[in-house]
Amino acid sequence: MPLGRKNYIFLAIGVGVLIVSYTGMYLEKSVDGFFSLNVAPPLLLAAYAWIAYAILYKEKET
Repeated sequence: MPLGRKNYIFLAIGVGVLIVSYTGMYLEKSVDGFFSLNVAPPLLLAAYAWIAYAILYKEKET
């Protein structure tokens, strides 16, 4: 199996953060709001980076 259990957990965390960020922007309904300008962009960037990490993560073999 190409992805392990940890990979799927990491993916779920990343997707969860994406959902929270986009939902927060939707609920704020303001392009110039605090969440849309200051909180969501770093969260989205971090979530996409985390998803890439989750896909590339491989446990060390001993």
